[in-house]
Amino acid sequence: MTAKQIKVKEVERSKYTIFLNRARQLYEMAKEAQGRAYWAALGVNAVHCAISMNDAITVYCLGQRNAGEDHVTAAELLYKVDFEGADNQSKNFSRIIAKKTAIEYEERDFRQTDALDCLKQLERFYQWGINKLPNDK
Repeated sequence: MTAKQIKVKEVERSKYTIFLNRARQLYEMAKEAQGRAYWAALGVNAVHCAISMNDAITVYCLGQRNAGEDHVTAAELLYKVDFEGADNQSKNFSRIIAKKTAIEYEERDFRQTDALDCLKQLERFYQWGINKLPNDK
């Protein structure tokens, strides 16, 4: 059995700020959606914030970001990062992106409890990333 190949795109490390700024904007929109009780909007912004934060971290540390359509491989790429807690945050990231299909494609409402759970996981992941990356605005 061969190891699964992770599709990556090489990215100049200094470009991590593009993804970091995107993550900041999406985080703010998730918080705004929470205040308005827009649960699906909170979930969509939370998922995409996590993806952008993941990209910021992997670009900064590895000069790579996930290029595959399966975001599960993005969590595997994060696992390679040499930041304390990356292994735990890789699992947290996986839990967040596992909600993507439910939020965007399932034929049911994304409920308040779902959204708040997603936001709680995002806040842990987001704050970890913010604390690990240089904070050049």
